[in-house]
Amino acid sequence: MTVHDRPLSSVLETVGNTPLVGLQAAPAAVSVYAKLETFNPGASVKDRIGAYMLEAMLERGDIEPGGTVVEPTAGNTGIGFAIAARQLGLEAIFVVPERFSVEKQQLMDALGARVINTPTDDGMGGAIERAHDLADELDDAVVPQQFSNPLNTEAHYETTAPEIYDALDGEVGAVVAGCGTAGTLMGLARYALERNPDTHVVAVEPEGSLYGEFLGEEREEGEYKIEGIGTHDTATNELFDPDLVDEIRPVSDEAAHDELTRLAAEEGHLVGSSAGAASVAARDVAEHIAAGDLDVPADAVVTVFPDSSERYLSKDIYRSFEAWTS
Repeated sequence: MTVHDRPLSSVLETVGNTPLVGLQAAPAAVSVYAKLETFNPGASVKDRIGAYMLEAMLERGDIEPGGTVVEPTAGNTGIGFAIAARQLGLEAIFVVPERFSVEKQQLMDALGARVINTPTDDGMGGAIERAHDLADELDDAVVPQQFSNPLNTEAHYETTAPEIYDALDGEVGAVVAGCGTAGTLMGLARYALERNPDTHVVAVEPEGSLYGEFLGEEREEGEYKIEGIGTHDTATNELFDPDLVDEIRPVSDEAAHDELTRLAAEEGHLVGSSAGAASVAARDVAEHIAAGDLDVPADAVVTVFPDSSERYLSKDIYRSFEAWTS
């Protein structure tokens, strides 16, 4: 919780209540707001599920104090879980595909976790399999499994969504968010649709990802540079509920890169590529609302900027598109 008027007893109390900031590049008639998750202590949206899921699992008895959390992750979830695990008296091991950010892996290590890499070609499916094998080898170990655990969605239904709706007095016309595990969007969508079933819900994925297949759309699988969202195997994305989604928008690496560099230069947002993709989609949805192509209950679009560009500086995120993708 972001506060300034009283001291806090633990870093876990700083999770959530992140700022909601309007984007200057939105059309005049329709506002676009971004939830800035870099203001969490581990600088990403995944701090929310780290604290929420581990506290709930301890309360339910899924794991005992002193036990070990083993999680497959692209990095940010590992950081969020590592922060929470140490504060809650748990050990942590994270299984990370080799291609993901070195900065994230260094931060997990700094937070007292053990990091195990799996081959890039095995994808997240390989990391998930390795995590379960490790948990089976250890005493009192559990895999929270962000890709399938309903607590992931619940964390955003209980925290992220109410914060957005409180800030906007419930006036939300469309919800737009990137999908990796899909927990963020599913939590936001469920909350939004309970309040107004006409709210327009948009999932964002990179070009080359296969999320569109959930809605029966053809997708050509390919590699993409955008990190943290997308899927190469929809069987691993158990949280995604297509009934809660109106459309799935693919965004190219180049469009996401152009937008993340614009966000920094023009609006002062230092964000990663998934935020660039989310911003592209959210602004486009706002343009369609402004043009009268979408009928929504309020002239406001909300999205989530999941993390900071500082996690990706070693990957030349602010260099040319060619340098970033090489």
